[in-house]
Amino acid sequence: MTYAIEAVGLAKRYGTVVALDDFGLQVPAGTVLGLLGPNGAGKTTCIRIFTTLLRADAGRATVAGADVLTQPGTVRERIGVSGQYAAVDEYLTGFENLDMIGQLYHLPRHRSRERARELLGQFRLEDAADRPARTYSGGMRRRLDLAGALVADPPVLFLDEPTTGLDPRSRLEMWEIIQTLVTGGSTVLLTTQYLDEADQLADEIVVVDRGRAIARGTADHLKAEVGGERLEVTVSDAGQLGAARELLAPLAVGAPSTDERVRLLAVPVSGGTAPLVEALHRLDAARIPVDDIGIRRPTLDDVFLTLTGHAAEEQPAEQGAGAAAGDGMSRRSRRETA
Repeated sequence: MTYAIEAVGLAKRYGTVVALDDFGLQVPAGTVLGLLGPNGAGKTTCIRIFTTLLRADAGRATVAGADVLTQPGTVRERIGVSGQYAAVDEYLTGFENLDMIGQLYHLPRHRSRERARELLGQFRLEDAADRPARTYSGGMRRRLDLAGALVADPPVLFLDEPTTGLDPRSRLEMWEIIQTLVTGGSTVLLTTQYLDEADQLADEIVVVDRGRAIARGTADHLKAEVGGERLEVTVSDAGQLGAARELLAPLAVGAPSTDERVRLLAVPVSGGTAPLVEALHRLDAARIPVDDIGIRRPTLDDVFLTLTGHAAEEQPAEQGAGAAAGDGMSRRSRRETA
């Protein structure tokens, strides 16, 4: 199998803070790999090593067939990067921003201008092409930033938390754009702390915690590994929780739990919808009214909680210099990649 991105044994420390620890991954060409983890887990450090902005203390990595350590110039020619924060010049127009990036990639002047117009149309920014970027909304700036990463039509894209700070509509628009890029043959490494984003976009997911890759697989595979279907029943009267628990206990494959604050009974089950049908019959026969009932399957949040013991959106206690050095991509960094 051909890997567009590959890393073995990457390690990086910032003083006493371990950002990456024996980290490895492989990304097949034409796929999306989601790098999932909390802030400070090492995701951005990984991106900065792959994009030649940071040197690993140990290990090796290749991107689009080029070694990041010995062939950094070749790597930069073959990648596009969109960081956590839109790296656009607020005082230039959308067209001028893209044209400038084209010139930094040493495209011929006519091709640079032509490519800028193409991308403005592709990202639905043509009506704002001649407006200063400072007048753009957050979603428009993110689209312009991603367009900038595509000026040289690179085969490999690194998207570091591309929807951070966007409203729900803008997030959906970015998802559509990313899916279109992959359909066109691009390889994408996407870092995110949003579980639904990884679930929606990634062909495979690598779960990262404290600088180590602790699990890998499709979203469905990771959920199946965790297991844990639950029958959740919200009774109308909290006083009937005990009766409902006793009634449904024979259906359980583990210990049922209750939450009186929200009148919720959670019963671990297996067997698909069969326990749901049986529970409805039993509750109806016992005349226990319910407000809601259903089978809840594991989410990626459940996966992360099971694997790490904390939620994906939590901020680790120790970030220190690692977080400071790893967060965000500066405009200078963007120019260096060109």
